[in-house]
Amino acid sequence: MTFKLTRRDALAGAGSLVAAASLSNVALAEAHATHEVLMLNKDPDNSKNKMLFSPKILQINAGDTVKFIAADKGHNSESIKGMIPDGAEKWKGKINKEVEITLDVPGFYGYQCKPHANMGMIGLIVVEGDGKMDNFEAAQGVKHRGKAKKAWKALWEEAEASGLTG
Repeated sequence: MTFKLTRRDALAGAGSLVAAASLSNVALAEAHATHEVLMLNKDPDNSKNKMLFSPKILQINAGDTVKFIAADKGHNSESIKGMIPDGAEKWKGKINKEVEITLDVPGFYGYQCKPHANMGMIGLIVVEGDGKMDNFEAAQGVKHRGKAKKAWKALWEEAEASGLTG
């Protein structure tokens, strides 16, 4: 059997390939990432740093998922009242359990380990997108106690130095 490829068939096939490639790029652009945050008793790089999330600041895109991993026992992750954007869902993970959250609303998300918040076990997620700065002042204005107060001051300074607050 002989197969004859006409110019019309070749152009139609090439057009189909271009269309398929374009659809694949759209699907890839819409794919969302999953980021991991470890809940730790001590920093593996500096044993003087205790009760922490790693990383403590995370920059993601709207629609991405954050998975908090209970690397050490005795920790949870939960959002802090007043430190999430309007319309965003709060979360409260159970002690020693992983928790996965998808963040769709751009803005600043403050979170803590409830048993160790006063020891400074806190973290910040910055979700990029339109309206990111809408809750910045409110999140930054939340009052904290114990070592969390000093930890938040340092975290906001680090976020600013990294260009995340502008």
